[in-house]
Amino acid sequence: TGMRRAEIAGLRWVDVNLDGGVISIRQTRVAVDFTVFISEPKTATSRRPITLDALTIDALRSHRSSQLAERLEVGELWQDSGLVFVREDGIAYHPERITMMFKREIRAAGLPMIRLHDLRHTSATLALVAGVHPKVVQERLGHASISITLDTYSHVLQGLQRDAAEQIAALVT
Repeated sequence: TGMRRAEIAGLRWVDVNLDGGVISIRQTRVAVDFTVFISEPKTATSRRPITLDALTIDALRSHRSSQLAERLEVGELWQDSGLVFVREDGIAYHPERITMMFKREIRAAGLPMIRLHDLRHTSATLALVAGVHPKVVQERLGHASISITLDTYSHVLQGLQRDAAEQIAALVT
């Protein structure tokens, strides 16, 4: 989805509409000197809806079912934060813990190590390569302006220049 770690950490089930296939970024959870704060999204445009694909919707449905089962299992010990990503007892993950879990999964899968934030870049890059309009990519990422998106991903757009030249030539010839 191109979400930031703070947006993932702050995502609540009330902000997830699985039937409509949309999540709404309305709050973030950030760590400052290891203390966690709930805050507003990074910019006004960071407060946004993100449309989900079918695979992500299915994964969230499965995650929700597992979380409800965990809630029943721990009973009164469950701490209802309302967050999507929590421990088995409902306590919210520290944002840094999310990064540590990601690194552990990368190692376990035998993949090259990347930063969690690199998933955001990968999402944007894949969207641009797939021909998604840069304005849509900007909105999905929550960038304040399209120039931020275009400047950040200009290397991808340069790579698409050859394809554009060929497509235009095909129209003319």
